[in-house]
Amino acid sequence: MANITKKVSWSSRADESGATGERTPLLNGSEQTSHSRQPSEGGSVFQIGRLSTVDLEEEITSDEESLRGRPKEIPHTEKLLSLKYESLDYDNIENQLFLEEERRMSYMGFRCLEISRWVVCGLIGFLTGLIACFIDIAVEQLAGFKYQVVKTNIEKFTEVGGLSISLLLWAVLNSAIVMLGAIIVAFFEPIAAGSGIPQIKCYLNGIKIPRVVRLKTLVVKVCGVICSVVGGLAVGKEGPMIHSGAVVAAGVSQGRSTSLKRDFKIFEYFRRDTEKRDFVSAGAAAGVSAAFGAPVGGVLFSLEEGASFWNQMLTWRIFFASMISTFTLNFFLSIYHNKTGDLSSPGLINFGRFQSDSVAYNLYEIPLFIAMGAIGGLLGALFNILNYWLTIFRIRYVHRPCLQVMEAMLVAAVTAAVSFTMIYFSNDCQPLGPEHTEEYPLQLFCADGEYNSMATAFFNTPERSVRSLFHNQPGSYNPLTLSLFTLTYFFLACWTYGLAVSAGVFIPSLLIGAAWGRLFGILLASIPSNGSIWADPGKYALIGAAAQLGGIVRMTLSLTVIMVEATGNVTYGLPIMLVLMTAKIVGDYFVEGLYDIHIKLQSVPFLHWDAPATSHWLTAREVMSSPVTCLNRIEKVGTIVDTLSNTSTNHNGFPVVVQVSGTDEPAKLCGLILRSQLIVLLKHKVFVELARSRLTHRKLQLKDFRDAYPRFPPIQSIHVSQDERECMMDLTEFMNATPYTVPQETSLPRVFKLFRALGLRHLVVADDENRVVGLVTRKDLARYHLGKHGLEELQLAQT
Repeated sequence: MANITKKVSWSSRADESGATGERTPLLNGSEQTSHSRQPSEGGSVFQIGRLSTVDLEEEITSDEESLRGRPKEIPHTEKLLSLKYESLDYDNIENQLFLEEERRMSYMGFRCLEISRWVVCGLIGFLTGLIACFIDIAVEQLAGFKYQVVKTNIEKFTEVGGLSISLLLWAVLNSAIVMLGAIIVAFFEPIAAGSGIPQIKCYLNGIKIPRVVRLKTLVVKVCGVICSVVGGLAVGKEGPMIHSGAVVAAGVSQGRSTSLKRDFKIFEYFRRDTEKRDFVSAGAAAGVSAAFGAPVGGVLFSLEEGASFWNQMLTWRIFFASMISTFTLNFFLSIYHNKTGDLSSPGLINFGRFQSDSVAYNLYEIPLFIAMGAIGGLLGALFNILNYWLTIFRIRYVHRPCLQVMEAMLVAAVTAAVSFTMIYFSNDCQPLGPEHTEEYPLQLFCADGEYNSMATAFFNTPERSVRSLFHNQPGSYNPLTLSLFTLTYFFLACWTYGLAVSAGVFIPSLLIGAAWGRLFGILLASIPSNGSIWADPGKYALIGAAAQLGGIVRMTLSLTVIMVEATGNVTYGLPIMLVLMTAKIVGDYFVEGLYDIHIKLQSVPFLHWDAPATSHWLTAREVMSSPVTCLNRIEKVGTIVDTLSNTSTNHNGFPVVVQVSGTDEPAKLCGLILRSQLIVLLKHKVFVELARSRLTHRKLQLKDFRDAYPRFPPIQSIHVSQDERECMMDLTEFMNATPYTVPQETSLPRVFKLFRALGLRHLVVADDENRVVGLVTRKDLARYHLGKHGLEELQLAQT
C-alpha cells in the first residue's frame, strides 16, 4: 500500500508537548533536522536530531557487506512516522523514591491497594453501563420520534400524492441531526471522530494519543454517536462504547479531573502510566460488554491488544468490570421497559435468541461456511481498500472543519435519498401478520395488510435491521431486495466511515453481511432436498454477518466469543471461528484490517506482536539512534534547561553517566531519567546549592511527581534565573538506576520482544565496558516492520 506524503492527525490541535508553532515532522526526511555531534557545556551533552537514519555504508566495509549479504539501505514500508506521538512509560521507574515508598508499605497497605483496584474496576463497569443505558434510551426515543414523523408524512402523501415532500423531510431531518453531531466533533474535539477503537489500540500498545482520554472527548463522543445513529447514517453505536469505557476508566482511576480542575485526593497511587493502562484495559472491556452483552468477549478484546502486560489478578478485575457493566445496563434497561429485575437484555445490540431447529447444522455445511468466510474476506478487503483511498482524499481535500461538516451533511442527505428511492421502487410486499416484529412498517403502494420489505432494512435503526434479517421468517425478503440492499448499503457504509462524526463500523458490517448471508441461504434453499428447506436463511445471515465483520476488522478470538455471547448459543462457536479465520486469511492477502489501515494513515509508531520474520540479520547497532544525549549524574542546571529546550531534538529519555574520578576513561552508564522527571525537579528547584543553604528543606516525594501527572508543564513555563543556571543538580535519587540495556550485537527480534513484553519506552545500547553507544526507542523499531511488501523489497535488494 502506497505511503502518503501529507500528514493527517486524529486531532487538529497542536501537540501540547511541543513548542508553539512547531511543525510535526515525519521520519521520511520531509523536514530538515540538524545533527550535531559537538559536545555542549562541558562535553556532557551530545545533540542529535530526532530522525535516526540507517546508513550501513558508514558502519561496515564493502567486504563485510558482501559477506553478510545485506542491502545498502534497509527497506521498510513504515517510512512515515509522526513525531507528535510519544510513548507511554509502561515500565515502572524504579528510582530511590519509588523503592523507599514500596519498602515502607506494609502487607496491609498492599492489600488495601488491591481492594482499591477492585473498587475502581467496579466503578468503571457501573459508569460505563450507565453511559450505555443513556445512549440506548436516547437513540430509541429520538430515532422513534423521527421515524414516526417521517412514516406519518409518507402515509399522508402516498394517498394524496407529493411524496417528494416526504423525501425532502427525511433528508432535512437527517442532515440537521448529523450536522449537530459533526459540528461538536469537527470544531470542539476532533479526536472523538470515528469509533475510537484504533486510538485505544494504540494506547494499549504504548502510544500517547493526545486528548484521547479526556472528559471533553467523552462528552462529545456520547453526544456525537447519538446524533450519528439518529441521523440515519450507516453507523453503529457499539464501537464508540469501547472508547467511552476507556475514557471513564482513565478518569475514575486517577481520582481527579484535570479538565474540571478537581482533585478528590483519592487513588493517588494509581497516577502513573502502568496503573492507568491496566484500568483503561478494564474500561475497554466494559465497553465491549455493554455494547454486545459479552463480558468474556470484552476480556479477550483487551487481551488481544495488551496480552503481554497481563497477570491473573488483572484478568479477574477486567472480567469483574465487564460483568458489572453488563449488569448495570440490564438493570436500568429493565426499569426503563417497566420490567424491573428482568435482566434478559444483554447489551446495546441484541441479536435475539435463535431457535434450536434453526441453529442446527450438518457436517456438509462446514465447507459452505468456509466459502462464506472467503467471500467475507474478499468483500472486507474491497471495503478497506475503498475506504483507504477515500480517507486519502479526505486528508488532501476535506481537512477543514467546515468542509467536514458539509460532507457529513451530504452523506446524511444522500443516505436518506438512496433509502427513499430504494423503498419507493421496491415492489417486495410481504403480508403483515398478527405477530409482526417490524417497528415502523411502511405500506406505500402495497395492498392493505402488507408492508414494504425494503423499508424493513432501510427505514429502521441498523440494530433492528440486523435482528430482522436474523429472525424474520423465510420468505420475508426476496433475493432482489437483499441484493440491492447489500450493494447500496456497502458503499454507503464505506463512504460514512471516516466522516467527522462519532460512529462505529461493527453494526454496518454485520448488517451488510447479514443481508448477503441471508441471500446466500435463500439461494441454497432453492436447491430441492426431499421437499424440505434445509438452509435456514437466518442461520446463513448470522454466518454472513460474522464473515463480513471479520473481513473488515480482522479480529478472530475476541470476535468469535462476542458473536457467540451475543447470539446466546454456543452451537455456532466452531462455524463462527472457522468463518472469522478464513475471512482474516483471505483479507490479509490483499490488505490489512480497517483499524490497522487507519493507524498507519496517522503515521503512528505502532508495534505489532512480532518482529519481521526476516529481521534476524538486523542488530541493535543498525536500529539504535546515536550518538545519544547523555547527562552527568551531577549536572549543571543550565545544561539541563538547554537540553530540554532544544526543540530540534525534544528527547524524552536521557541516559545518566558517571565519570570515574581520577581517570580519563569515558563516562559509564549509571541510570536513566525522563524529561517529565527533570521538569518536576526544575519546577521545585531541587538544586544542590539550595539544599545546603536551607535549614528546613522539604525532601521531594513521589507525590510531587504524581500531582504533575499526566500534564507535565512544558519547559518554557519553568523560570530559571541566570544564577540558578550555574547551580548543580544531583540526579542520583531520581534516576532509574537499573535501566534495561542490551549489547550492540543483540538481534532485532530480541530487542522487539523486550519492548513488547516489558512495555519499554527506552532501551539503552551499551558496549562491553558499560558505555552508552546508542538508544533504541519505539520509533526506531516501528520503522522496521517490513510486512509482506517489505519482504519483497528485501529479497529484491539482496538479489
